[in-house]
Amino acid sequence: MMKRNVNIKSVLLKMTVLTLLLLIPAVAFAAGDGGHAEGNAVLKDFLYRCFNFALMVGLLLYFVTKPIRKGLKERTEEIRKALADAQAAKEAAEARQREYSDKLAKATEEIAGITEAIRREGELEREKILLAAQEMAEKIEKEAENKASGVVDKARTELREEAARLAVELAENLLKKQISADDQKRLVDEYMQKVGELH
Repeated sequence: MMKRNVNIKSVLLKMTVLTLLLLIPAVAFAAGDGGHAEGNAVLKDFLYRCFNFALMVGLLLYFVTKPIRKGLKERTEEIRKALADAQAAKEAAEARQREYSDKLAKATEEIAGITEAIRREGELEREKILLAAQEMAEKIEKEAENKASGVVDKARTELREEAARLAVELAENLLKKQISADDQKRLVDEYMQKVGELH
C-alpha cells in the first residue's frame, strides 16, 4: 500500500511540474508585449490565475486522492479476497481430485480383485466339474466292467450248466446203450452197499 501512495504522490508531483512548465512560456509570451504598461497587469493577472489553478489542482488532488486511495484499497482487498477464495477453491478442487483419484484407484483394485476371485472360482469350478466327470467316467467304466464280468460269469455258469446237462444226457444215452438190465441191478446193489457202509 505504501508503494501505491508513493506512486500517486509521484504522479501528482509530475503533473504539477508539467503544468508549471507549460505555463512558463505563456508567461514569457505575455511579458514580452513591447513594454506596455498593461503588461505588468496582465502578468499579475496571469500569475494570479496560475496560482489559483495550481491551488485548485492541489486541493482537488488532496481531497480526491483519499477517496481514490480508499477505493483502490477496497479494490485491492477485494482482489486479495478473490485470490484467497480462488486459492481455497483450487485447493478444495485438488483435494477432491486426489480423493476421486484414490477412490478410482481403490475401485480399480477392487475390480481387479473381484476379477481375480471370479477367475479363481471359475478355475475351481472347472476343476470340480472335470473331477466329477472323471469320477463318473470311472464309475461308469467299473459298472460296465462289473456288468460285463457278471454277464461273462453268468454266461460261463450257463455254459457249464449246459455242458453238464449235455454231458449227463450224453452219459445217460451212452449208458442206456451200453448197460444192460443186469448191469443196472449190480450197480444199484453196489451203490446201496456203499451207502450202508457209510451209515
